[in-house]
Amino acid sequence: MLGNLLSAIIWLRSTSFSTFLLSRLVGGLSEGNVQLSTAIISDVTTSSTRSKSLALVGIAFSICFTLGPSLGAYFASRPIPLATKTDSWNIYATPAAISLGLLLLETTYLAFKLPETKTWRRDNPTNKPSDTSKPVESVTHRLKRLKALGRLHGLFLLFFSGAEFTLTFLTYDLFSASNAENGRLLSSRHVRPSLARLGEVKLSSYGIASCFTGLGLLAFLPHIRHSGPAATVVLYAGATCLAYTSATVVTGLTAAAAACCDEEGQGEKELQRGRALGRFRSKGQLGRAIGPLLASSIYWTLGPSTAYTLLSLSLIGVYLSSRQLALSTSPPNKVKSN
Repeated sequence: MLGNLLSAIIWLRSTSFSTFLLSRLVGGLSEGNVQLSTAIISDVTTSSTRSKSLALVGIAFSICFTLGPSLGAYFASRPIPLATKTDSWNIYATPAAISLGLLLLETTYLAFKLPETKTWRRDNPTNKPSDTSKPVESVTHRLKRLKALGRLHGLFLLFFSGAEFTLTFLTYDLFSASNAENGRLLSSRHVRPSLARLGEVKLSSYGIASCFTGLGLLAFLPHIRHSGPAATVVLYAGATCLAYTSATVVTGLTAAAAACCDEEGQGEKELQRGRALGRFRSKGQLGRAIGPLLASSIYWTLGPSTAYTLLSLSLIGVYLSSRQLALSTSPPNKVKSN
């Protein structure tokens, strides 16, 4: 949180691309709220309640991404008086100042209200899960599944984060979209959180299928850019597909990975929750770091149609892997011990 606060302060005063880039670098190195939230939920839930609890993260994520882009676009068009009188403030200082204020509130709340959860089970023995809630698969099987989930997580975010990053490039290039129009589009991407009661990996595979479908629509968009309403329909149809993806895949894969783990201090060392989920998330963060660089390079070198076509085809491969994993795995919340 302190890193996020520093990022917002630099953003507030950044008047050149280099200082703005520094702000994003500091913010990127400090990101981890969603990952930490899932880790905390994993600490204080059992395998029978974990999926339902992790769904709350997906819902919160969707709500915030529904409201955030529109609010940011709105306030970006309303500079604070200081920004209009001097060059020492960012022209978009209003959203930066609001972000700083919200971060201060969040940091204060967490400092006083969030307890340490790492030792929660040890300190609350009555909350330990019963034997019926533990995975009954062998250690070897769970290790193999966890590694497969990690690869799937990293590959998905490699391609999805790249597509997500270039979406505003596409709308500006094709339609000269304003801040407000981009804000509405980005908001539409997160309005459909999924509450379906399916196996986590199976639900994630549906989200990946929705993603490559949406990217296929975006790849077709440059060819109908002058067709008026039809182009708008295709654009928002693609964004709706990506909305379902945002609400399902990462949350589903994280829940599936958590179901493979043992409690801290118990069982196989490689399957203890902190170590196992840390490695799982690191693969996703690696994909998220490389994806925008890869997608942007293809976008500006070969054009948007080629970029989104290649990303869509790549995600078809990820989808096939997820289906294979889903077929070979029973949903963890349906596993029963004898």
